Amino acid sequence: MRRNKTKERDAMKKGIYILPNLFTTGNIFFGFFSIISALNGQYAWAAVLIMIACVLDGLDGKIARFTRTTSRFGIEYDSLSDLVSFGMAPALLAYLWALSPYGRAGWIMSFFFVVCGALRLARFNVQSPAMDGKTFVGLPIPAAAMMVASTVVFREFMGGTGMFTHPVIPFAMIALSLLMVSNIRYYSFKDLDFFARKPFMTFVSIVLIFVVIVMHPQVMLFAFALAYMLSGPSWTVFRAVGGRKEEPVPEPREKHGF
Repeated sequence: MRRNKTKERDAMKKGIYILPNLFTTGNIFFGFFSIISALNGQYAWAAVLIMIACVLDGLDGKIARFTRTTSRFGIEYDSLSDLVSFGMAPALLAYLWALSPYGRAGWIMSFFFVVCGALRLARFNVQSPAMDGKTFVGLPIPAAAMMVASTVVFREFMGGTGMFTHPVIPFAMIALSLLMVSNIRYYSFKDLDFFARKPFMTFVSIVLIFVVIVMHPQVMLFAFALAYMLSGPSWTVFRAVGGRKEEPVPEPREKHGF
């Protein structure tokens, strides 16, 4: 253990990788900007900023792996930025946009979202060395934030303005929070290597998906976020009905000093 700490200190003395951490910094910047925008009543703009943070969050890890600049510092920095951009920002947006009329219950639901997001990140950091990489355990916090943000944008696209006090929002926030800390598995998309050769039709399919999103981004982003949120529970039910047992969640590997 002491030897590992010494190696980490030596690595920090050599400096940090600039490019992937710049993307992570952009992630936390847009998350903080989203908080400011939500406080100013610019709910749709705050939601768009969360979406931009999601894009940067997806890029920093891929860039780090592609350029072979992954580091323990980058992993920890990414988790902290995720808590701001995908925990605090969407929770505050949901509270100011739809939950504040519920008084104490409203901010407690928002706080519950933040806590579950933090627990989700902590569990991921502990379990990631033992996971297969193709699935996530629990709804990823960026996906939960995207669900909140896309709902706000979709509602404005449908003609709604200002606050939205529909009773479905409290239930949705609680559901998102519980899904993040659940043992339900979600596809991770990590086995999709865009730098490797793929069949021609795979490229055509990606282009078609891009065209569909561009045609009506407010609708399609909401649809994709909702579909992904429901994919985990749906697959779990399908496996249960089909008589197939869920694979047990692997125990986190203990760290040793060698």
